[in-house]
Amino acid sequence: MAMQSTAALTPQQERRASSKRRFSAAFEPWLYLSPALVLLLVVLVVPLIFGVSYSFRKFSAFKSEYVGLAQYRALLSDPVLGQALMNTLWWTVASLFLQFFLGLGLALLLDRPFFGKKVVQAIVFLPWAVPSFLSGLTWAWLFNPIVGPLPHWLFALGLKSEPTNILSDPATAMWGPIIANVWFGVPFFAITLLAALKSIPSELHEAAAIDGANPWQRFVKVTLPFLAPTIAITVMLRTIWIATFADLIYVMTEGGPAGSTNTVATYIYVSAFKTLDKGYASAVAVLLLALLILYAVVLIRIRRSLVRYS
Repeated sequence: MAMQSTAALTPQQERRASSKRRFSAAFEPWLYLSPALVLLLVVLVVPLIFGVSYSFRKFSAFKSEYVGLAQYRALLSDPVLGQALMNTLWWTVASLFLQFFLGLGLALLLDRPFFGKKVVQAIVFLPWAVPSFLSGLTWAWLFNPIVGPLPHWLFALGLKSEPTNILSDPATAMWGPIIANVWFGVPFFAITLLAALKSIPSELHEAAAIDGANPWQRFVKVTLPFLAPTIAITVMLRTIWIATFADLIYVMTEGGPAGSTNTVATYIYVSAFKTLDKGYASAVAVLLLALLILYAVVLIRIRRSLVRYS
């Protein structure tokens, strides 16, 4: 009967049935994705729209008014923002450079068997489990010459003329949060790069060794090409996280002294919650968002071009 009913369909009915099947096949994946899409819409898109809309308004104690692009014009003549942008660049590049190379070194070390490997691995991964607020508080104490040992160690090594707090000197204050951030972020690179190293077939290293490649040549010709995709995505993500990381710096220095550790992220926090200028804080946040999107687009295009010509 089913065969007869199918055979009895007219060409127009067959086209309708075929279009319905195509529509169902195209719609079905979106139906399965709808819970996640609704969650992303509520958690990400809606707050983003509100945040951008706030940048066009001026907030006072009891009301707000539409000011158009006035907040963005104020960005162009804000000397504090200019210093914060330079501090953000220095903070991000230095933290990322040290985190990546230390994390890569730890990943290469943990990829080899040795006595006590599990203990070392647990110690290496421990900082990633510590809340950033507690990390900043701990490192602020360590740099305090009254309760912490680090100033006295630096004095004993001849790196400082006296055991003073580096966080109180504008010339060295940024190194405090950078060191704390490196300690906090190295496990991220170590974990992700170690996972990538584990996925490299051992036969490739064995074949390269048989062909006479030394350890450095095996690292450059075998290990790095396999790590490249992981390095690209981890560097991009970590750059964004560091650039928007405000709590560690604020706990340690509150952006001081004399604005020497004030980054764009801490400037946004101070503008929104200290001076209560939420409109201007939103404009600065939109600027930071645009810069990070531009960075991500450039990095992705560079990676694609390298893959195309490799």
